[in-house]
Amino acid sequence: MIRSTDRIRTMHAGTLPRPQELFSMVLAKSRGEYVDEPFLTDKLRTVIAENVGFQIETGIDSVNDGEVSKVTFTSYISERMSGIEQRTPKEGEAPPGINGRDMHEFSGYFAGRAGFTGTGSNPSFFCVGPLSYSGQAAIRTDIENFKAGLAGYSPEEAFLPAVTPGTMEHWLANEYYPSDEAFLFALADALHEEYKAIVDAGFLLQIDDPDLPDGWQMNPDMSVEEYRKFADLRIEALNHAIGDIPEEMVRFHTCWGSYKGPHKYDIPLEDIADLILKVKAVGYSIEASNPAHEHEWSVWRDVKLPDGKVLIPGVIGHASDFIEHPQLVAQRLVRYASVVGKESLMAGTDCGIGSRVGHAKVCWEKFRAMSEGARIASAELWG
Repeated sequence: MIRSTDRIRTMHAGTLPRPQELFSMVLAKSRGEYVDEPFLTDKLRTVIAENVGFQIETGIDSVNDGEVSKVTFTSYISERMSGIEQRTPKEGEAPPGINGRDMHEFSGYFAGRAGFTGTGSNPSFFCVGPLSYSGQAAIRTDIENFKAGLAGYSPEEAFLPAVTPGTMEHWLANEYYPSDEAFLFALADALHEEYKAIVDAGFLLQIDDPDLPDGWQMNPDMSVEEYRKFADLRIEALNHAIGDIPEEMVRFHTCWGSYKGPHKYDIPLEDIADLILKVKAVGYSIEASNPAHEHEWSVWRDVKLPDGKVLIPGVIGHASDFIEHPQLVAQRLVRYASVVGKESLMAGTDCGIGSRVGHAKVCWEKFRAMSEGARIASAELWG
């Protein structure tokens, strides 16, 4: 993974803008409907190439494919595993929401909002047999499309993201394995194939794990101690999925679910920071700029970042279409540098921005503000 040896490097969490026409085609394919595959491939590669160009032009050092081939990032993997069935759940079968604790107090706020329609109505996925990875062709296509989109560009770093066993567990109900542990480690064995394909292709593997913090919301009856044990098992499964992949090739991203809402009952970073550092990765990207978590930079005064590791706080956010001022970005970065050191720091985003802000232009301008803020901070930190 790249380092901030002479200036603060920049990255983003994943999603980038895509035209509605492309999204409609990707959605149709995911539903088993006919699509013109050569046309879809050409469109994907065109958009990926455009987005690579925009990332580099706006100052992003670590670039990706924008996840433009996926309907949703979390459920894409259901198309790449056997043993999974999709059906409309019966009453009480739908998994709890990532806003579970907030929902108790703010039910009126969530009522009728897209994505928060309650249990028993949304399609869900169920594990009904032994899990195995069947996505070799799909990940190969992702890799080939990304390489095509990178043609003519020379970014400092290129990455592809993948989900975790614990995040899959959010939307995949177990009806086959005898225990949570058996289920999670079966998921891990399957996911390892996707992880390894990404690294073998020469890309940095970014592991996206909203599960680590937002599972707290999904289990409202757990104490902090109980939840830490719950989360620790899922980190064990993740590390099993990483296996022998070198830490230097792995970056870990986590967030508090990234839904737009109160976030009053998010678990504090201080309760899980040591668990984050147990993941076998060299970089740790965390949500850090929104009003619920910006103050938590001070946690890293007491939680020591291990030597050789990199902290990547989100210094721009997805929950607002406000474009952060570069001076604010610089202040955030200098603050983090004061506790982890400038060479152990990169600038990042709270979560995926491209699919959450109101317009593609806003995404690119946010990136530009982050890059300018990183330049201001670098001038202050390196002199």
